[in-house]
Amino acid sequence: MKLAKLFGTALVALTLSAPALAQQASGGQPDQVDQLAQMVGLSDDQQKEIRGIIEDMQGQIGELREEARGLQQAMQAEIKPDYDEDAIREKAEELGDVTGEIAALSSLMQAKVDSVFTAEQREELDKRMKEMQQQMQQQRQMMQQQMQQPAN
Repeated sequence: MKLAKLFGTALVALTLSAPALAQQASGGQPDQVDQLAQMVGLSDDQQKEIRGIIEDMQGQIGELREEARGLQQAMQAEIKPDYDEDAIREKAEELGDVTGEIAALSSLMQAKVDSVFTAEQREELDKRMKEMQQQMQQQRQMMQQQMQQPAN
């Protein structure tokens, strides 16, 4: 379960950065699937399968994100002295539905990608994610200590 949460967080970050990934891939820099492949030893077939999953799902998620942005803008447009509460609530409900669908598709994408890994790869990913979390925690602690030190 912890692995799923860790991987889920990583994959959500991946989905949020899809436009940047497309630029990286076209610019010759390694994308996150390449990095994941190096990290856990994905075969070429696994990489291809994961890329296919992400591409399929990313289009749907991207369209929903655009719809969510439009709904947010519509709600913002209703913030005025002569506001329409019903219109605001209607847009908010639609936005909730859209963001719920984004969350569902993101989770489905994570589950599909996770199903491509072998047990050994999942263990390695879990280990690497724990290491990254520890490093991030250490960096936060160092930053907090630096901020707490009095300036000379």
